[in-house]
Amino acid sequence: MSPDATIYPTDADKLAVARAEAEKGAAEGGIPIGAALFSSDGRLLGSGHNRRVQDDDAAMHAETNAFHNAGRQRSYRDTVMVTTLSPCWYCSGLVRQFGIGRVVVGDDTSFLGGQDWLAENGTHVTVVNDPALISMMGEFIAAHPALWNEDIGEE
Repeated sequence: MSPDATIYPTDADKLAVARAEAEKGAAEGGIPIGAALFSSDGRLLGSGHNRRVQDDDAAMHAETNAFHNAGRQRSYRDTVMVTTLSPCWYCSGLVRQFGIGRVVVGDDTSFLGGQDWLAENGTHVTVVNDPALISMMGEFIAAHPALWNEDIGEE
């Protein structure tokens, strides 16, 4: 999704964009994880969803897809990455590499990635634990355990 002029003032508004991406990914037969990158004033820079299955690309996680769709920015320090699921170590590395200042996590009960490491290293992390997102991920994991384990690098 390309940037638009809409301002998403609250974390709930931002998380709704990521949730819509997760739902799109599920509808495409992929893993239901969505993300969006916002400017500090709430302007959407780019959004995306996990496309590992659809693109046969192990690197296309939701956060990397949103980051890719946001295009180049002068700086990422004042941006906010919103993700439906706790970012894995790979996506946490992206946040650290580019100095994304804040991460909003919709669900860290289904999976706990590198968010504590991010917080320990200066990224402001907000965890929402939205019941609908927890349910969506739990249902996916139960229905597709092999695909889930592949996504998180487990055997």
